[in-house]
Amino acid sequence: MLQDIRDNAQGTIAKIIIAVLIVSLSIWGMDAIVGGFRGEPEVATVNGEDITEREYLRMVQIATQDRLRQMERPDPTLLDEDQIRKDVLESMIQAEVLAQDAGAQGLALNNASVDQLIVGMSQFQVNGEFSQQRFTSFVSNLGMTPTEFRELLKRDYISNQIRTAVVRGGIAPAESARRLLAIQGQSRDFSLMRLNGDSVADQVEVTEEDVAQWYDENQSQFMQPESVDVEYLVLSLDDVQDRIEISEEEVRQRYDQMADQLTQEERRSAHILVEDGDNAQERIETIQQRLEEGADFAELAREFSDDPLSAEQGGDLGYLMEGDLGGAYDEALFSLDEGDVAGPVESEFGTHFIKLLDIRKGDAPSFEEQAPDIRAQLARRQAGDEFSRQRTELADLAFSSEDLEYPAEQFDLELQTRSGVTRDNNRAPFDHAGLIRQLFSGDVLEDGFNTELIDVSQTSAVVARVTEHQPEKPRPLAEVADQIRDRLERERTLELLGQRAEELLSQLRNGEIAPQGEGWTEYDDVVRAQADLAGPVVAEAFSLPAPGEGEFRFGAAEDGTDLVVIALSGVTDGEIEEGSEDVKNMSLFLAQLNGQQEYQAYVRTLRDQAEVERP
Repeated sequence: MLQDIRDNAQGTIAKIIIAVLIVSLSIWGMDAIVGGFRGEPEVATVNGEDITEREYLRMVQIATQDRLRQMERPDPTLLDEDQIRKDVLESMIQAEVLAQDAGAQGLALNNASVDQLIVGMSQFQVNGEFSQQRFTSFVSNLGMTPTEFRELLKRDYISNQIRTAVVRGGIAPAESARRLLAIQGQSRDFSLMRLNGDSVADQVEVTEEDVAQWYDENQSQFMQPESVDVEYLVLSLDDVQDRIEISEEEVRQRYDQMADQLTQEERRSAHILVEDGDNAQERIETIQQRLEEGADFAELAREFSDDPLSAEQGGDLGYLMEGDLGGAYDEALFSLDEGDVAGPVESEFGTHFIKLLDIRKGDAPSFEEQAPDIRAQLARRQAGDEFSRQRTELADLAFSSEDLEYPAEQFDLELQTRSGVTRDNNRAPFDHAGLIRQLFSGDVLEDGFNTELIDVSQTSAVVARVTEHQPEKPRPLAEVADQIRDRLERERTLELLGQRAEELLSQLRNGEIAPQGEGWTEYDDVVRAQADLAGPVVAEAFSLPAPGEGEFRFGAAEDGTDLVVIALSGVTDGEIEEGSEDVKNMSLFLAQLNGQQEYQAYVRTLRDQAEVERP
């Protein structure tokens, strides 16, 4: 595939494609290429209500970012975009079904209650108090207006109320909880006879031929995974930065440039927000007229602002530094003198009237205090630019080179090697799935090309090539012979002991012998978590049915190379006090479990009954 790209990148096909794109753009514009996005196309209709493409794409973006955040090393190439889109659409359909059901039941949440929820959300608080700045930034990053976010929160809250109501409606009888606790706290009495593997050791013989035959018949259990030996180069931001020297003059110059920023000027502002709507222009004109007549800004904010969180405070947004809100709001705010009002100012959230309430500045730290940080910042910035430049050049050079020796020389990088790189469980940098996927691709593995330059982290990139390929193959018999021998010896030992155990169990069940006396060890009041007994023995003892009065139940369990015969004599349920906290907690747990199942069935029913249309 890479060779095809190399061959065709400057060829006739590429030129034809480019020509077609140019003609399309010149005649019909960008819509000819990407399609028109005027209007509100829908991706699905649920009982007549549209799920718009804009809403859908926003949720896809949020879901994609969420899955990337869950990765230890975020890599978009590892995401299954088709599955994400499918999951998001289904979740939106389900959310719409639930929202419609809530509306049919008359459930609603007013704007004041929604705002109370927002104010109380920890992600919007600074030092325990609501931060308008943090809220605005969060909503903006989602690509929403505050109104859209409130509507989304309102729908989710109402749907969760339904879920909570159904789950809490789950029922579990106290007797079921008591019985389960009694079983969990159960203890058992039994006797054990251990049939020691050493007692039949002289009867167990495993020959070289046995080992070889078993190996031949079970080679698939001893496969050595496919692997490659590689050469690779690592371009690291840290290494680039280590080579950068920052002079004292550069540091001083940057300090002088930052003098205004270092004073940390903050401006306290208030605003009146008018969101787009049918009567938006009329309200803007009314506000403007009232301001010209000398009306109080805070009172106008309380009366007209569509940002209810700040409106309650007279529009006060608190202190902001330049860049906190950005765009037209920042530009207007930092052009005002104290007490002045700007507006109308257009932003992505709507139309603002902005009043500068106060300006405050702190003392700038000294040059000596700031010099180390400034030097590090300058070095990091220069290193970032240089790293980006080198990364682009190295990617191009590695793409066109037949090996990695020349790129290593040009960029003064160490040509490193690694043997035995497999498809899984490798050390860095070969723990990156994208790099491994390329190493084992046909272009690299079979045709001998270099991989692409892969960003294995935010600060390092790797290009590699395969020098040797070892296909999957069975491990040599010599490496696994001891393992096979041990296995066969154990199997044959347990087989011989099993014959003895069957004879013993037959005698016990027929009453020919009693489970007591020589060779038997009694255990009383054994619980499930007994630490001094082997797990398989305890598991078998607790799997046997309870015996009647004066009776026994018998079984056997493996313990290493020994076989243990079990004679169960008694079962005692745990003592559970009626009405105890344990019973109450277990009843609550079982009820919630039942409620969850009922809610899932409820949602499935709504979803099955919904009329869903997709274009």
